[in-house]
Amino acid sequence: MALNNTYDARPQQETAVGAGVQLLLLALLGTAIGMGPAGWLTGLAFAFATWAVLARALHRSCLRSFGPANRVTLGRATLVGGVTALVADSFESAPPVTLLVGLTATALLLDGVDGKVARRTGTSTALGARFDMEVDAFLILVLSVYVAMQLGPWVLLIGGMRYAFVAAARLAPWLNAPLPPSFARKTVAAVQGIALLLAGAELLPHLASLAIVLVALGSLLWSFGRDVLWLWRTSRTAVRVPAEPQILELAAR
Repeated sequence: MALNNTYDARPQQETAVGAGVQLLLLALLGTAIGMGPAGWLTGLAFAFATWAVLARALHRSCLRSFGPANRVTLGRATLVGGVTALVADSFESAPPVTLLVGLTATALLLDGVDGKVARRTGTSTALGARFDMEVDAFLILVLSVYVAMQLGPWVLLIGGMRYAFVAAARLAPWLNAPLPPSFARKTVAAVQGIALLLAGAELLPHLASLAIVLVALGSLLWSFGRDVLWLWRTSRTAVRVPAEPQILELAAR
């Protein structure tokens, strides 16, 4: 037992270090731009929630090492925390767009790094994949909130769709079935972040930003629709298959 506790302590310590780095980033942002209470409170809430959820997940998974890939994802989560604080602060004052774009672009560029690191080091885990997915989903949600202030509340559909899917899965458990790997799904997910970043950067004309985000939303609706249809058909097939041996047995009698 003592040996297991020694191994378990190391990942927990790394999550605490990650929370400390998040606080340092918030302090730097606060000093650089004079961040208001909304930004500070939201950033602190994100840091605490990330640490608490990740620490609990590590405890339940009993991982003996945090792993290099999870360290990359934790770094991305720290950047997302900074973006979250800036977006929250934007409700009180206009944030420096260059800083917001820089943090977001770095987080998006690192999106594919953690997966490659996990595969090359042989440290892929279910926890790491879920951690990566949650960081991606939350960044998209935060960006959609920011862009919605420019283009309208309909943009929130992009950030909220994944969470709506999770909520629907509680009512329809067949939505929890694993999906087959899909390059199209990964591409559509990546497009959301790029489209929202371009719109948020305000470098393009309004109509161009509107068109880009609409295309991104359309592709996301297609991707979710395709996956939901596949899950529904699979669940229907799974229900019918167990009944076949019973029919054959009755026929034999």
